[in-house]
Amino acid sequence: MSATVSTAPEALPRGAVACLSLSAFGSGMSLRVNDALLPQLAREFGVTLSQASQVISLFAIAYGVSQLLFGPLGDRFGKYRVVAWAAAACALASLASALAPDFLALRLTRVLSGATAAAIIPLSMAWIGDVVPYAERQPVLARFLIGQIVGLSTGVWLGGFAADHLSWQAPYLLIALLFSGASLALFALQRRLPAAARRTVRAEGPAWKRTRSEFAQVLSLPWARTVLSLVFIEGMCLYGPFAFVATHVHQRFGLSLSSAGSLVMLFGLGGLLFALFSGRMVRRLGETGLARWGGALLCLSLLTIGFAPGWGWATLACFVLGLGFYTLHNTLQVNATQMAPERRGAAVSAFAACFFLGQSAGVTLGGWAVGTIGASRFMALGGLGLLAVSLTFAAALGRRRRAAAVPVD
Repeated sequence: MSATVSTAPEALPRGAVACLSLSAFGSGMSLRVNDALLPQLAREFGVTLSQASQVISLFAIAYGVSQLLFGPLGDRFGKYRVVAWAAAACALASLASALAPDFLALRLTRVLSGATAAAIIPLSMAWIGDVVPYAERQPVLARFLIGQIVGLSTGVWLGGFAADHLSWQAPYLLIALLFSGASLALFALQRRLPAAARRTVRAEGPAWKRTRSEFAQVLSLPWARTVLSLVFIEGMCLYGPFAFVATHVHQRFGLSLSSAGSLVMLFGLGGLLFALFSGRMVRRLGETGLARWGGALLCLSLLTIGFAPGWGWATLACFVLGLGFYTLHNTLQVNATQMAPERRGAAVSAFAACFFLGQSAGVTLGGWAVGTIGASRFMALGGLGLLAVSLTFAAALGRRRRAAAVPVD
């Protein structure tokens, strides 16, 4: 059982959250680096675009399934320490990807990369949930996620730049170096954390029984089931289409892969805008308002990218897509940190598992749909699905507020 820690944010050593954000930057890069690389990987290894997309879907599957392991491990050995070890493992996995001699080996190393990266963001979020009071948590989480936001965009750009000017191995080597530095910094900071922020939970009995018990207790909560179901659909409806945005713009408008990757970088700028103004937006719109606006912006953006008459429209739409996503997803994340406070490690890990399994389902579906109904229609379906998620979530928040007779927004 993980207990809430009352450590004040100012009691933490300088850079504690920033180093977690740096690791999240590497995780975001690793997740999205193959988006703009897909056409080159298909040519390099003599496979179809749908087959090449397996390097994305397999990463997401491994990431999601591994959550079942890392939540309890974080509670048992300390969340911050486990993140540090995970960053070191990510460095080795990325190096192995760069050295992969064939497509089978690359797929296997991507599974390893997903499994090792699985600890970083959910355990960082759970640790922040332990040390930051709920009333102050959303802005802190938003600032932490700046690393992931920028990493996602940088990964797409780096993949496209490498496809045009470098080798497909170059991005993996750079990611390995980044994770190596982040791991060293995390280990150094972990030793300086206050005792309360390094707190671990020792439990009796076999680990697999404890793990099963913790996740069962999370799933027994109706609100947790609602949040987990919605984030699965969110991941499927957003990142299924998103994985093919760079390829779609490249093929539809004739942009180079590096230019298409640069365009998609604007997704991160939209997310960065939310992170910088999240506190003001939370106070002005509340959680229900953030959910509704996030879904509306996501739907509009994907429709625009799918059916834009020129690439300039897609440029603005990618920016708004990032703003909409983090407006909705950050609100879901904050609720995930509080949906089972006594099982926070397992709860946030379950949240991340559902999100990434949804992504894998979306990318797998996209590999078929893009060749069958076309990328434009697939993006439209994703946008409508995200709008439905946001409206359902906002309605559920409203019901929860009325049932508790306490405003949630």
